[in-house]
Amino acid sequence: MSLAAPGLRARPDVPGMVRRHWPLLPLAATVLFLLAPLPAGDATASGKVGPADAASLLLVLVCAVQALRGRVRALTPLGVLVLGAPAVGLAVATVTAGDPYAALPGFVRYLQVFVLVPAAVVLLVRDAREFRIAAGCFVVLALVQGAVGVVQYATHTGASYQGEDIRAVGTFGPGDVMGMATVVAYGLVVATAAALAPGLPPRLRRISAGCALVLVLPLVLSFSRGAWIATLGAALLVMALAGIRRALTVLAALAAAGVVLVGGLGVGSEMVAERLTSITQVSSAPDQSVTDRYTMWAAAESMWRERPAAGVGLKGFPAHRDGHASLGLSSGSDTAGAGQAYVRQPLLSPHNMYLLILSEQGLIGLIALVGGWAALLVAGLRRLASGTAARMRDCGLIATGLFVWQLTDFLYADIGGPSTVLTGVIIGLAAWWALASPGASPGHAGPLRGGRAPESSSGR
Repeated sequence: MSLAAPGLRARPDVPGMVRRHWPLLPLAATVLFLLAPLPAGDATASGKVGPADAASLLLVLVCAVQALRGRVRALTPLGVLVLGAPAVGLAVATVTAGDPYAALPGFVRYLQVFVLVPAAVVLLVRDAREFRIAAGCFVVLALVQGAVGVVQYATHTGASYQGEDIRAVGTFGPGDVMGMATVVAYGLVVATAAALAPGLPPRLRRISAGCALVLVLPLVLSFSRGAWIATLGAALLVMALAGIRRALTVLAALAAAGVVLVGGLGVGSEMVAERLTSITQVSSAPDQSVTDRYTMWAAAESMWRERPAAGVGLKGFPAHRDGHASLGLSSGSDTAGAGQAYVRQPLLSPHNMYLLILSEQGLIGLIALVGGWAALLVAGLRRLASGTAARMRDCGLIATGLFVWQLTDFLYADIGGPSTVLTGVIIGLAAWWALASPGASPGHAGPLRGGRAPESSSGR
């Protein structure tokens, strides 16, 4: 019962909101701590635990404490299978590796990203409001990192690209050129889904549409072909799921923004056109980066054929690369700019998550991980199509869009760098949406253990 006088708007109860949603703070920190700049050279350094990784460990600890208190969401049998099976595949790949001790850090990293963080997100996010808070953090992260990237392009303080320090990389530095592109794409997908969601307030949808349009610019200036392709695919799917009329409106706005930015204002027009053209030349006239990628893909396949069941072991790709790669592979890629001197980055992965899993974990790991992802995608799409959760349809659009973006990006990228921890958050959000308990009401994703009723999506 509200004590506010009639006609007056009650002041937000901030302390009360913090008390209700405090378990969500480590999740928000896991996303927002990626705003912290890293010292040059730390972006891809092996064994480094960044602020976001530390927050994710706190997230898992909070989830464990809440589980012991009986204050987490109950999982369905499918949820237990999908979230637990990867741990089995990872254990097999570690034990059967040529050097299990060398594989142990890989086991910990994979366990964090693909098991512990997703499970913590599923168990701790209680209702649609908390899901929206988590999704909103992605937009905040994207806007700030995108703004830094645009400034880098305008002031020639970005990463080196075709002899100029203009590539937008945000605070991630030239050692992780995909970092900013990835987080900006996440934010753009979330904003697009929120702009198309029928159940959200019109003002929020307009703000979301504006954020999506703004994020187009830093995404373009990242010069990342992979991020462009994944974002386009995810955005088109979200638009199709939201409805043709809404989709055409947003698509026209995004296309107009692209024409104005690149065509009208000439923002990197020649370089962007060249980058777009190169997408269609990956087979006829590939550049060295594409040649290296094809060579490493072939090496990964060769490793899998050598050990088809369990692979060469976690962290085993670099050690086995030279024995399976052709002479067409270069020694590495050049990085410079954004406050960092020239560095030659070694090529230590196939830049394809599916082939990396296949080569290092074999069919056992591939089935455990990719099979679970496929199950989540199908279950999420079925829930969207069923219309049983109309009041939280925006959550379904966001979860599906982010998940499809990640699965598409895995075709030409793999895990690595500070933004890797967000992969676990996205899998967790997708699982939260897909693994709803039977009979769950539209306001929440399922019952909480311990008999405590979850809060509704309205927060009342």
